[in-house]
Amino acid sequence: MLASLPMKILLITLLAMSGMCLAAASDAEPPFSSQDTEDCVAQATAQSLNLGDHAVLACVGRSAQACMMTPSGGSTLGMMACLDAELEYWNERLETAYVARLAMAKAQEGEGLNLRGTALSLQQTLQATYDSWLAFREAACLYEQAQWFGGSGGGPATLACYLHETARQTLKWEGWWAH
Repeated sequence: MLASLPMKILLITLLAMSGMCLAAASDAEPPFSSQDTEDCVAQATAQSLNLGDHAVLACVGRSAQACMMTPSGGSTLGMMACLDAELEYWNERLETAYVARLAMAKAQEGEGLNLRGTALSLQQTLQATYDSWLAFREAACLYEQAQWFGGSGGGPATLACYLHETARQTLKWEGWWAH
């Protein structure tokens, strides 16, 4: 009986440690890859004439959804991590699109093209558009958050709002719906 006591302690210790490992694994950051979203946008681009199809909006959130289907992505914190990861992906694309638009505006102004004699330059109007859009996104997503009355779903809902608004603006500045 005394010989089995250390074995029981060892088994209890091992079980406790395996439980901690499982808990740590479930608390781990969920795996995120932007591949699902990238593939979807590429397919939409290939199928759309003049980037005029709104079906591309169905691509937004694809990677976050895949991430949320993983064991560590199903909790509220996991969902927020997945949504935040895709938001960061769209933020990077937005920055790239914005810089490209600024460069185009600068080039057009260098060629002497102005907004039909208006006082503001293309660069200034682009900056004003960007600033106004940021204010709109903030207000729209705060409204989304307020609808949850402090509930735990408010965090994921708010991040999903930021994700969708950012992706929509990114796609627009990348040339979707320009024609």
